[in-house]
Amino acid sequence: MRRIYSFLAITLLSLMVLTGCNSAENKTSSAGPIAPQTPASRAAPTDGIRRITVVELRELLAKNEAVVIDVRNQEAYNLSHIQGAKLIPVADTLKHIDELPKDKLIVTYCA
Repeated sequence: MRRIYSFLAITLLSLMVLTGCNSAENKTSSAGPIAPQTPASRAAPTDGIRRITVVELRELLAKNEAVVIDVRNQEAYNLSHIQGAKLIPVADTLKHIDELPKDKLIVTYCA
């Protein structure tokens, strides 16, 4: 009996960890459209990677100055993705490097 309770507890904990990443995203997405962040409200990234807002992405796509790459797996891509995004899983990025345009901003996302 003790093993059954231990197994159930471990299973429940594992499920909580796996779904924890999406909980904040789901709360944000159910609240409606994402409000654009101002530079003052955004924490400065320390990894040297440029971040853009949804509004900036829309403008870049409208001007054909960006390409969107979805780096998740096929299953996540099939569930939902940004319209026009190209699927290149993060593990395969280097294999497809020649397919990426040199004259556009490459925007990747994974959530």
